[in-house]
Amino acid sequence: MEKQLHLNLLASRPPMAGGFQSGSKMKMGPGRKRDFSPLPWSQYFETMEDVEVENENGKDIFRIYCSGSHGPVLLLLHGGGHSALSWAVFTAVIFSRINCRVVAMDLRAHGDTRVKNPDDLSADTMAKDIGKVVEALYGENPPPIMIIGHSMGGAIAVHTATANHIPSLLGLCVIDVVEGTAMDALNSMQNFLRSRPKTFKSLENAIEWSVKSGQIRNMESARVSMGGQVKKCEESTSSPGVSNSIGEGIIEEEEDEEAEEESNKKRMKEDDQEIKKESVFTWRVELSKTEKYWEGWFRGLSALFLTCPVPKLLLLAGVDRLDKDLTIGQMQGKFQMQVLPQCGHAVHEDAPEKVADALATFMVRHKFTEFKEGYLC
Repeated sequence: MEKQLHLNLLASRPPMAGGFQSGSKMKMGPGRKRDFSPLPWSQYFETMEDVEVENENGKDIFRIYCSGSHGPVLLLLHGGGHSALSWAVFTAVIFSRINCRVVAMDLRAHGDTRVKNPDDLSADTMAKDIGKVVEALYGENPPPIMIIGHSMGGAIAVHTATANHIPSLLGLCVIDVVEGTAMDALNSMQNFLRSRPKTFKSLENAIEWSVKSGQIRNMESARVSMGGQVKKCEESTSSPGVSNSIGEGIIEEEEDEEAEEESNKKRMKEDDQEIKKESVFTWRVELSKTEKYWEGWFRGLSALFLTCPVPKLLLLAGVDRLDKDLTIGQMQGKFQMQVLPQCGHAVHEDAPEKVADALATFMVRHKFTEFKEGYLC
């Protein structure tokens, strides 16, 4: 099977039995509609705040979502194109298992973070951002911090750790990013980005696409996290940018032909009545324009990961992800590895409980924290 990573966007493992594939139809029973409505961040995090960070050009403002008031801090870094909200369901699960604090951060140019120079997505700049946010939150004496990153965020976590931007670093967890497969995937990344819809008619529509295309295989996570991937914009329906749009009901549930015909007639009538200018949703991050930074995120990553002096955990969607350096390092016991099969690339969204279990066990084993009273592991 061709190894495809595609940063944080392509579901690169076979779907679970009964899972969703692009173009497939799921029979949900007579008249039953699946709920693609968005869920609020407040259902999963306790607080949301904006952290101001000084730089040469003024102030950058980073959006963070937090839970907990004691225990080690789990600093969560999302993948390319996603946001801190991709960690929402995982946060609720891990918080129920161990004593910890959670800080999930929108990286620069992502989510609701606002920086003076959003075009600079170099590994060095993004790693420095992490250190500055930690300093702004905790001053010169930060609590013990476990940094956890997925895909691009995993690469930035490694760069942050090796540059010693977090002096109180406890450990490092990297989710489904390996130098070898990441570098192999870069050649096909632009083609994948071009194949995605450019716009959606609603947030619900974007959520529906994310689940049925296989990008996110967990409906609950898609409903809370897709709002961090797309944004509302005003655009003419006749403009080229909407030519590759996804309309309502992108992949219809099975229904009888008469009902489908009536539905199509109704939709056509509604389309005819629409005003020329309408609200649509588009991607918050134009990932195709970040290409010049991709190699800097991933080249040399395996060696950097292995040299990090803290306990390390690598979670993968498939064992075929391992490259030579990591295979040797794993045999030498330099890090702990766990494979979570039947997941797409967004492992922490597809299987938040499995990721939480792996991380909780790792942290308790290293005596970073304890299981919560009453929790049966």
